[in-house]
Amino acid sequence: MLNLFLTAFVLAFLGAGMRRPFLLVLAYTYIDIVAPQKVTWGFLAHIPISLIAFVCAFGAWMVAENKQGIRFSFRQFLLLLLLVYCGLTTRTADFPVEAAEKWGWVWKALVFAMFLPLTLRTRLRIEALALVMVLSISVIVIGGGIKTLSSGGGYGELKLLVNDNTGLYEGSTLSMVAVAIMPLIYWLARYGTIFKPGKLVTLYALGLGFACLLIPVGTQTRTGLLCVLLLGVLVLRTTKRRFTYLAAAGVLAVVAMPFLPKSYTDRMSTIENHQSDQSASTRVAVWKWTWEFAKHNPFGGGFEAYRQNEVSYKTVNTDYAVKNNAALETNDIVEKGRAYHSAYFEMLGEQGYPGLGLWLTLHLLGLWQMERVRARWTKRGGPQESLPDARWIGPLANALQQGQLVYMVGGSFVGIAFQPFMYMLIGLQIGLRAYAMRIDPSRETFRPLRRVNAPSRAATQASPQQPPLSAPR
Repeated sequence: MLNLFLTAFVLAFLGAGMRRPFLLVLAYTYIDIVAPQKVTWGFLAHIPISLIAFVCAFGAWMVAENKQGIRFSFRQFLLLLLLVYCGLTTRTADFPVEAAEKWGWVWKALVFAMFLPLTLRTRLRIEALALVMVLSISVIVIGGGIKTLSSGGGYGELKLLVNDNTGLYEGSTLSMVAVAIMPLIYWLARYGTIFKPGKLVTLYALGLGFACLLIPVGTQTRTGLLCVLLLGVLVLRTTKRRFTYLAAAGVLAVVAMPFLPKSYTDRMSTIENHQSDQSASTRVAVWKWTWEFAKHNPFGGGFEAYRQNEVSYKTVNTDYAVKNNAALETNDIVEKGRAYHSAYFEMLGEQGYPGLGLWLTLHLLGLWQMERVRARWTKRGGPQESLPDARWIGPLANALQQGQLVYMVGGSFVGIAFQPFMYMLIGLQIGLRAYAMRIDPSRETFRPLRRVNAPSRAATQASPQQPPLSAPR
């Protein structure tokens, strides 16, 4: 039954896009996040449905969309440079077969991020993309939250839609993304027009937000806990009643503590002392190896270059079996081919210093641009005062900035440098900034003056006594 439902839903989604081309963009977004071809075992599992949706979305835009006024932003140019550079390193990769397999989905994530802003020309489209991103994640998160409440979950044990520890279905990645979309959930509940704010929308938003908080507990990932703490701090910046917020957060933490599984609290305790946990010790050892590898390979080793590493480290465990005494047990561990466990070191090891520089510039520029948009469209006397219907722009920029900050902190401990969901977030940022600049009244008053700066010959002959208009200083 699930197989039939998902097949019918995807085909209906793509069919609707034949009449409304932008729906094909949303269809690809849904397919790339939920991956229904992995959930089903029938028709969808045997065709490249993601590639088909991608080609249909781009083709429909080329044929049917209005392209007047389209501009290629600097961040889109950075994405293009990163795409070309990754393609070159793939051709010279240390592991060409494995690198080609990863390149098969990385290029789609980068191209789609460049393509998205070209389609986001209206508020409805911007909101629709944010809504589909949130609802697609909710398909995974809500089921995971229910299973966490019923069983408590466990590290590597929480069963989601599919038994696949890759992409968004990997525990640490899902924990990070679940926390990163919480600001978008709040924004949609307050400023949404597709589903207008009301009791049902508020209840769903609260339930989905609670499920997002349960995912780090169910997956028992330390990355998720750090992301929750960071988001809690970021919210302080925009909340009006900070002391009330801090008090409520403290009470909630105290009340929730007794209900947390013991396995979760035991795993979180290893944050303070990584030497007692083999997984954390592996991360540190791999980071050291990557740093040394980049010194001899400044342009990186291509995708999957970590497969050649060999790391050794010591784990220290404390044995309290003897009363009033503690014995330290040291173990020597040697491992090969361990993943980077960090987006930053993933970029450094695979794409070298140039790739890491492009990647950091892309994200840091996004934080700065969202800060500029947020500040301009929320300050007193800003454009939203003359455009009341545009008061959603500043809060959305703030939500996207918070989500990106959560990603950058979570990415310190998870190898998600090319996670497609986050590149969709980047595309949404670029589209929002372009839209805000296009409707900004102060910019519109400048453009007509530039157009009439040089009057035509006919106009000059018709009114010879009229001095030419000068451009504003």
